[in-house]
Amino acid sequence: MREVIAQVVDSGWWLLGPRTRSFCEAFAEYVGGGECIGVANGTDALELALRVVAADSRFGGGSEDGELPEVVLTANAGGYSTIACHLGGLLPVYVDIDADTLLLSIDAAVAATSSRTLAVVATHLYGGLVDVPALRRALDRAGRRHVAIIEDCAQAHGLRGRDGMAGSFGDLATFSFYPTKNLGAFGDGGAVLTRDADLAKAVRTLHQYGWSRKYAIDTPYGRNSRLDEIQAAVLHSLLPHLDGANAARVSILDAYADAAPAGVSVVRSPQGSVAHLAIVRTPARDALQAHMTANGVTTDIHYPILDCDQAGLAKLPFHVAPGDLPNSRAATQEILTLPCFPTMRKDEIAKVCDALASFKAA
Repeated sequence: MREVIAQVVDSGWWLLGPRTRSFCEAFAEYVGGGECIGVANGTDALELALRVVAADSRFGGGSEDGELPEVVLTANAGGYSTIACHLGGLLPVYVDIDADTLLLSIDAAVAATSSRTLAVVATHLYGGLVDVPALRRALDRAGRRHVAIIEDCAQAHGLRGRDGMAGSFGDLATFSFYPTKNLGAFGDGGAVLTRDADLAKAVRTLHQYGWSRKYAIDTPYGRNSRLDEIQAAVLHSLLPHLDGANAARVSILDAYADAAPAGVSVVRSPQGSVAHLAIVRTPARDALQAHMTANGVTTDIHYPILDCDQAGLAKLPFHVAPGDLPNSRAATQEILTLPCFPTMRKDEIAKVCDALASFKAA
């Protein structure tokens, strides 16, 4: 990486140069085609994706009485899509998750749509795959062809399902390249992918001030959001190693599943996983966390507070689907994140497995 970064420094071309173009072309091909626009981070990617959908007459949202266009999403994914909605002047509509996978419930998402719905954000949380083709079919059957699907792939780089790769199913897909991601840079970075030429053109315009040409702003709500040459070069160098790194992550998740005692389960999607995070679930979460800490294993909770319960968002407009979010609320009390990264040594994996296997719930 030092050599790669030095080459960029020596080139004197640090933004909007050949390395960004090369990485974006390679990443789009890897995911399955279309166009990739490099941006500054994953949250910018989500905001830009929502803005271009909102401006495209092919998609629904809003009404003559001035109500905000609605975006259907889950509340358990860390707040990033919610933040993007509020930045874009859109109304988050929270729906519940599947009780087993903790991913977007397709039935709940479709039931929450209306003529005001602009998009559904399908977050491949924890590296688990949402069945986006099934979501599209369900929306179409319900008469919601006007609703766009945006895949949030921030935790799903290289995630393959039966019908293709995460990021290739929706109208747009967004990625984060934060350093801890499955494909991570040496700083912040993100991307928007789409096979739709009009949407790609709109994202390219908005990610640099709304320019149609240098210094000519023809589109409102543009911003300065660019993937820099150093990050692009790092990502391009790491991309050939992504599949191997993902396989290492999944093997760790498999080991935890084998070691999990009665009353503790590993969360994963039957559609596919790249094990961005290793999430276990138990009603005795606090006791398990204390047990792992006592055995020298650091843990965390992704994520402890639902978006709709965040104090800093409480005064902003949002809706919760009828019936509230029982699966989402239950999960926040039971999930625990164990260490999972591709360079974990065998002895480190064994240490976590031994600690996990020795847990006995009261």
